[in-house]
Amino acid sequence: MAKLALVYGMRLLPEEDLGEIRDATVVLKNGKSARVTMHLIEGTKEEIESTVRQSIDAFFDMYPEI
Repeated sequence: MAKLALVYGMRLLPEEDLGEIRDATVVLKNGKSARVTMHLIEGTKEEIESTVRQSIDAFFDMYPEI
């Protein structure tokens, strides 16, 4: 199996300060670009932690071949 790279980013902000979320992109070595899906999770620290864990599990469930 090929070695993989997981691209992700996180930033914790006060909910009331959030204006908009824009697409993120990565540039591949061949010059092409790929979109990175951005997600918004709101709640308490505990709710956010729980949702992030569930989201990561669900993400890898989408790729059973790896």
